Amino acid sequence: MDTSLSKLTKAEEEVMQLIWDHGPATVSQLIEQLKEPRPPHSTISSIIRILESKGFVVHKTYGRTHEYYAAIDKKSYTHFSLKKLVANYFEGSMNELVSFLVKENDLSLKDLEEIKNKYKQ
Repeated sequence: MDTSLSKLTKAEEEVMQLIWDHGPATVSQLIEQLKEPRPPHSTISSIIRILESKGFVVHKTYGRTHEYYAAIDKKSYTHFSLKKLVANYFEGSMNELVSFLVKENDLSLKDLEEIKNKYKQ
């Protein structure tokens, strides 16, 4: 995984989610996928340029049209974000994170065992 990844803002993450979920898109296509009230074209265009400068998207040019593609897959960013969350809020301990989730979500030992078995490699 790329260790130079940076945390995305909420707006940047929303745009990335669209690209991850729906594939390559132009700025206009991204705007069409957003809920009302939709932001101006210039706002999404600025966010895309920031994402490109951060290395999250790349583009192909067709005449005057740019189509944007994810340069980082969703799984890599999820892994990065989770590691950052654990480091910042759970003293770097996955055990602390799991303990928190168990306490906050009333997970039983049976639930934990099912999760463990589901993701065993």
